[in-house]
Amino acid sequence: MDKELQFAKALQKVKELAKLSGNKISKAEVDEQFANLQMDEEQMQMVYEYLEKANIGVDKEIDTDALLTGEDTNYLQFYLEELKEIPTVTEGEKEAVTLSAMAGEEAAQAKLIEILLPEIVDFAKLYAGQGVLLEDLIGEGNVALTLGVTMLGCFENAKEALGALGKMIMDAMEELIVSYVAEDDVDQKIAERVNNIADKAKELAEALGRKVTKDELAEETEIDVEDIAEAIRFSAGQIEYLETDN
Repeated sequence: MDKELQFAKALQKVKELAKLSGNKISKAEVDEQFANLQMDEEQMQMVYEYLEKANIGVDKEIDTDALLTGEDTNYLQFYLEELKEIPTVTEGEKEAVTLSAMAGEEAAQAKLIEILLPEIVDFAKLYAGQGVLLEDLIGEGNVALTLGVTMLGCFENAKEALGALGKMIMDAMEELIVSYVAEDDVDQKIAERVNNIADKAKELAEALGRKVTKDELAEETEIDVEDIAEAIRFSAGQIEYLETDN
C-alpha cells in the first residue's frame, strides 16, 4: 500500500479513536497506529502537533474553554442559563429513557433529546477555534440529535445507542466545519479574481486616462467578458476604474 495512503488511514483511525474518548487519546495508541510506517521521532512529533491543533489531546485533556472567542463565551452563558431549566436525571433514568426511545416511543425520544442537550455543548466545545461559531456548532448538533433519536432501533443496548448518537453529533459538527472551510476557499478565490480584474482595469484606465468598459478590458487582457461581468456583480459595481451597466 502507498505510504501516503497508509499515513492518511492511520491518522483517520487516530481521530476516530480520540472522538470516542472526548477528543483525547494516549501516546501509546497513536504510536500503535503509526507503527507500520517506521516514522522517526521528529515525524511523530509533527503528528502530535497536528493532533493538538485539531483539539485532540495526547495524554492530556484539552482546555476547550480556552478555545472560545468572546462571542462564543457570551452565547454560551446565555444558552447554559436556558439549559438550567431542564431537570437532571440519574444514569439509570437516562438508560430507561434511551431504551424506550429505541423502542420507538415518541415521548421518550423527545425526553432523550432534552436530556442530551447539555452534552451537545460539550461536543461543540471540542470543535471550537476551527472557524465556526459555537452557536452554529450547537445548532448543527441539535439537528443531528433530533434526527438521531429516531434511528436507534437497530442497536442492541442503551450504551451502544448513546455512543452512536454521540458519533452522529460529532460527525455533523465536523461536516459543518468542512463546509465552512470549503466556502472560505471559494470566497478567497472570488476575491482574488475580483482584485486581479480591478488591477487590470486600473492599468488600462490610467493608460487611457478614463474608465474602461468590459469589452475594452476583455480585448486588452484576454479575460473573458463574462468573467469581468461576474467580478462587477461580486463587487456590487465597486471596481473603481471599470464602467458598469446602469
